[in-house]
Amino acid sequence: MTVSLQVSDPQRSAALHHPAAAAQLPAPHLDTLPQRLQGLGYSTHLVGKWHLGFYRKSCLPTRKGFDSFFGSLTGSVDYYSYGSCDGPGVCGYDLHGNDSVAWGHEGRYSTALFTQKARHVLQTHDPRRPLFLLLSLQAVHTPLLSPRSYLLPYRGVSSVERRKFLAMVSTVDEAVKNVTYALRRHGFYKNSVLIYSTDNGAQPFTGGSNWPLRGRKGTYWEGGIRGVGFVHSPLIKRRRRVSTDLLHITDWFPTLVGLAGGDPHQSAGLDGFDVWPTISEGKPSPRTEILHNIDPLPSALWDTSVQAAIRVGDWKLLTGDPGHGDWVPPQVVPSLPGRWWNLERSFFPHKSSAHRSVWLFNISADPFERRDLSDHRPEVVQELLWRLVHHNRTAVPVLYPPDDPRWAQTRQHTKGCDRDDAVIQHRSDKKKKEKRKKGKCHLCKLQAFFHKLNSRMMENKI
Repeated sequence: MTVSLQVSDPQRSAALHHPAAAAQLPAPHLDTLPQRLQGLGYSTHLVGKWHLGFYRKSCLPTRKGFDSFFGSLTGSVDYYSYGSCDGPGVCGYDLHGNDSVAWGHEGRYSTALFTQKARHVLQTHDPRRPLFLLLSLQAVHTPLLSPRSYLLPYRGVSSVERRKFLAMVSTVDEAVKNVTYALRRHGFYKNSVLIYSTDNGAQPFTGGSNWPLRGRKGTYWEGGIRGVGFVHSPLIKRRRRVSTDLLHITDWFPTLVGLAGGDPHQSAGLDGFDVWPTISEGKPSPRTEILHNIDPLPSALWDTSVQAAIRVGDWKLLTGDPGHGDWVPPQVVPSLPGRWWNLERSFFPHKSSAHRSVWLFNISADPFERRDLSDHRPEVVQELLWRLVHHNRTAVPVLYPPDDPRWAQTRQHTKGCDRDDAVIQHRSDKKKKEKRKKGKCHLCKLQAFFHKLNSRMMENKI
């Protein structure tokens, strides 16, 4: 049995997907992890956030290998109302059970609701079949919301955003405890592997902290790409240790397929490695390189003005604009962001990197990325640039499909989405009709404003 808990970041920078955009998992001909596990006899279930596209029903979790799904299809969903907006007039109720809308859960805090659903999966599971359960919690993603009782232990924290963030972390802690208890209660624990992970670094503007790492979410500094995580299992041979080996998200596919008794090599074109010996026994990781980001170029040479980041062994190279590169301490005082955002810069001035396009760091010796060695080790820079050229030659061309004009036409006539292929549902009660007639959609406008603000932050314009 494998239980994976995916915890959201403080604020995701990607736009919310909606039926107007052809957003979906790339390369639909390739197997997904739950599809491979289904082929090995596993019962597969997803509880929580999907956020991997839904503009056609073929993009839904139940068509991508999950036997059941309960949760939200988009991101930034309200924790209590399950409302989701992607701009004025593009709002809907986003809570689904399999392929249908799951009405009637308004007012239930999503972390508690999703945990309850995960425990129900464990309670009703046939113990004769192996199980893969992915619990993808919204927390600690914005909007910053938590039950009042979780705020009380942090009432001494002056920063409101930090206080709310810490309260939400406590709800996640409780969810992990309750799922682990359910594993024990129903007799699955001794043969289970529990993986706890996140998808990126924190956003200091919304209560998070990557200190003392450099950068934030949406950047390619260590603060933006390192994720907090652990693996817990009675099957681990060497326990209670911290691994500094290189592991990448793509490694989970071959690792879990191999752990389930399958052959990872049956899936062609995998970038990942089976790292279970590294996790369980402490053996060296077979991974020696991580391509953090690359924007494909038609040229045979690498243009260092293009955003890219790669790690080879101890060395990490960044080109182009890696994003905001300050070291931001936790916000614990009730002040404007600018005062604490630039706190270190005020006391410890460092050389501006505004006009640079290449950085080199020895991450093992300098995990906080304070000493740029690009001028001192040009031979290493050249070697890593050639690795970028190598990856660029095999990169799949970027595809940005146009919006579907039928979505705009449908919305004009129905004020909702009733197409066969669209699955976000919209209420059409009298109150919402009156609000739309008056042009008052305060929640839509507010969320659209913060979405736009976050996009500008990610582009390093403020």
